[in-house]
Amino acid sequence: QVQLVESGGGLVQAGGSLRLSCAASGRTSSSIGMGWFRQAPGKEREFVAAISWSGGHSYYADSKKGRFAISRDNAKNTVYLQMNSLKPEDTAVYYCAADPAWYGSRRGADFASWGQGTQVTVSS
Repeated sequence: QVQLVESGGGLVQAGGSLRLSCAASGRTSSSIGMGWFRQAPGKEREFVAAISWSGGHSYYADSKKGRFAISRDNAKNTVYLQMNSLKPEDTAVYYCAADPAWYGSRRGADFASWGQGTQVTVSS
């Protein structure tokens, strides 16, 4: 099992930036695919971005392309989500997820390990 801990959330004004981090521990050799999801109050969890073990393949929700960037540092067992030009509608709890058999899926059900989440609040 992999343990995931997110950090970097907070309060930011619209137009600002944040970088979220997700540190993996435990059986990190199995953290092949890692991704970010978010859930706003009263809404379903939605896919944000995901990245392969090598970092050579990344996927984004269409609405996040150009504003968000996912990256990873395997030496640190950490994945990042750089968020720019933030909007109030980006306000949500952001979750990190990992799965050893990830193959490009954008479905939360295909990720076995989840972090506790970090709150991102964007004020207008």
